[in-house]
Amino acid sequence: MHANQPRVIPNIAVCGGNVDASWRARNLDSKTAAALDQRFDGVITTETDLREIVGPANRWFTSKILNRLDRRCRDFIAASPFIVVGSTDPFGLVDMSPKGDSAGFVRCLDDTTLAIPHRRGNRRVDTLQNLLQNPGVGLILFVPGQRETLRVTGRAIIVRDQDISNAMAGHGQIPDLAVIVKAEKAFFHCGKCITRSKLWYSRL
Repeated sequence: MHANQPRVIPNIAVCGGNVDASWRARNLDSKTAAALDQRFDGVITTETDLREIVGPANRWFTSKILNRLDRRCRDFIAASPFIVVGSTDPFGLVDMSPKGDSAGFVRCLDDTTLAIPHRRGNRRVDTLQNLLQNPGVGLILFVPGQRETLRVTGRAIIVRDQDISNAMAGHGQIPDLAVIVKAEKAFFHCGKCITRSKLWYSRL
């Protein structure tokens, strides 16, 4: 194989669920980890080693982690025009998909359930394909001008529910599908990253 020739990963034969895919994922992970271990010094491999360097988690912050979307969370979601959706493919690789629309395009159905419309685009549907294999999902929601971001993790399904789709119609179109997220954890992330990056400052 030539050095500049792209590597091709063979198709996965799914048998008994994703046993073959999981085995391949673990095999690739172990090879990648071994290669990185040999390349770098001071590789951290245990939580004990990690905590010796970064210290214990901030108890004030961890006490703010919610298992429901309170009023502040719901107001933030209603004001958010942009989110990033994280999902995992059968190889264990994480995919991050940005999604944007008018503020409030993500709907709170109740204090534990969110609906995200699937607008027509390039039809890659990486997130949707991943969710068919692994329902675990993570969201980061942004509001322009706000220092904090809202992080939500949970499990998701894909639905073709006409009532949900009609409620999320926008730009003259009704979404064909929606991702329904059952929130299991939510918290506001420290705004230091937004401040340091000067994300909301004009660079023109």
